[in-house]
Amino acid sequence: MNQDVFLGMLQKEDFPAPVMVTREPPFFLDLHSHPYEAKALVLDGQIDINVGGIKTIYLAGDVFYLSANQIHTENCGSKGVKYLVSRKALIVAQEPVIENSDT
Repeated sequence: MNQDVFLGMLQKEDFPAPVMVTREPPFFLDLHSHPYEAKALVLDGQIDINVGGIKTIYLAGDVFYLSANQIHTENCGSKGVKYLVSRKALIVAQEPVIENSDT
């Protein structure tokens, strides 16, 4: 996928403007999660994402998606990785506030 198509997809899916992330080797993040959805386009290099014991390798032109709170690891290839990522905050429904009208 090219960058223009990716940016159009983000806009259509109500994701905010992306930011550039660059990771130099060796780079590894052990099991963790994020409190937001993440959708990213790999621009250069390689990133390996392991979810539930299944490793997927993403190269330039690939898009990866992580749902909010999805536990995973991240590892970059021997050249590192550069990607555009958009992070959409998780919206938590709140209970309505009911005012006491005993007055």
